[in-house]
Amino acid sequence: MQHELWPAAGQRRWRVITDTVMGGVSQGTVELTEIEGRTAARMRGAVSTENNGGFIQIAMDLSPDGGAFDAGGYDGIAAELFGNDQAYGLHLRTTDLLRPQQSYRHPFEAPPRWQVLKFPFAAVTPHRTDMPFDPRRLRRVGLVAIGREFDADLSVARLWLY
Repeated sequence: MQHELWPAAGQRRWRVITDTVMGGVSQGTVELTEIEGRTAARMRGAVSTENNGGFIQIAMDLSPDGGAFDAGGYDGIAAELFGNDQAYGLHLRTTDLLRPQQSYRHPFEAPPRWQVLKFPFAAVTPHRTDMPFDPRRLRRVGLVAIGREFDADLSVARLWLY
């Protein structure tokens, strides 16, 4: 059983969030483009650790009102990704998390070819929270370039629950 998250009908859209929200200087963009025959949301930018920064991400809220999306009947999230041979992270947020630095994370490598990666909910690790991950309270999915200075270039053609 699968459930499409993106692209999908409705108003789910990727938006860029950078460390400038906390004083950093990283710069990033997201654009809808075609890469090797697939329509994709492409995140590009420069991650800088200056000024206590160090991330850019594209994020998508799963409910139009920013509330919980019940993913409890699924084992995880899968994504069709194309990268630039760099390390990235899948960051999940639930309605249980109140601080912006809190998330549930799964690292991954993104080679310069289309690939499908699966991120089992059982393998996500909590970051700056003791709250256990509850997929029934999933709120946001983010693809993140974080933690070191590098040029990010990551594209997603498809995202779904499995």
